[in-house]
Amino acid sequence: MQDIENPRRRRLLGVSAAAASIAALELGLSGLANAQTNAAANGGASSNTSFAALKQIRAGVLDIGYAEVGPSDGPPVILLHGWPYDIYSFVDVAPMLAAAGYRVLVPWLRGYGTTRFVSDKTPRNGQQAVVAVDIIAFMDAMKIQSAVIAGFDWGARTADIIAALWPERCRALVSVSGYLIGSQQANQAPLPPQAELAWWYQFYFATERGVRGYEANRHDFAKLIWHTASPKWNFDDATFERSAQALQNPDHVAITIHNYRWRLGLVKGESKYDALEQRLATSPAISVPTITMEGDANGAPHPQPSAYASKFTGKYAHRTLTGGIGHNLPQEAPRAFADAVIDVAKG
Repeated sequence: MQDIENPRRRRLLGVSAAAASIAALELGLSGLANAQTNAAANGGASSNTSFAALKQIRAGVLDIGYAEVGPSDGPPVILLHGWPYDIYSFVDVAPMLAAAGYRVLVPWLRGYGTTRFVSDKTPRNGQQAVVAVDIIAFMDAMKIQSAVIAGFDWGARTADIIAALWPERCRALVSVSGYLIGSQQANQAPLPPQAELAWWYQFYFATERGVRGYEANRHDFAKLIWHTASPKWNFDDATFERSAQALQNPDHVAITIHNYRWRLGLVKGESKYDALEQRLATSPAISVPTITMEGDANGAPHPQPSAYASKFTGKYAHRTLTGGIGHNLPQEAPRAFADAVIDVAKG
């Protein structure tokens, strides 16, 4: 099976095109209904439909789209989303942190929203190390030496990697579902049948039928994942459509497919990241202050807290949220997530 690097030629998008994309997103978000969840006890009733500011910045191989909330001189917090979600997972968390004095930055990962590759020639690579490298480049571009980093799903894995490999850049960590760093070698070991079933989409993406199916049906595919990953979250259509727009990014399918195929060793990553992946394959410990979180109704594949607690060797705490909280924990329980960021930032 061949690597998926750049399945079709794309024209280079400049700053003006990125600005147009932002304008289109903001226009499409106007008038959206407020999101409602079943997690009011955890601060889950949404009152925000958009971010006040959407920006772009050149960072490494990307032109990254991001939201910024809070005082420019506040302690920085970076919030990282997962698949198939986007920055609006933090639309209620960000103002809570801003009100506490933090400068909150919420970037779209490669393959989402208005984030674009600077060059057509850059491989559309989704391996785990490269997403972390993107965020380090983002921090460099923003002139941020160290930040509290928090996320879920791909975002939690990325935050874990930064904390493990570049602890000087991660002041503290909030990671939903805990320690998510993996390796191609570890992923060769088969799981029990019930656990394999939970990864059905990974095996679907390993086929060319899966590539075509996701390309044609990414909207409904993502909505299915939202429902299965958060079975008790009663999100409305407006909430989903707000985030679904980010999946129309021209590189989204290629990045998604490469990520899941790379995990199974079906495609290669870029050789320049081999040394990073070799370090990650050793399951390095994380020494920065950390709070891990889990919802009691997470329908996505996830490890049990007891399986990863020993990987965090610094100040550490775990919080399990009750009340039907699923996989998209920051959007379903924003107050609890914001409190975790504030608490871990105290060191």
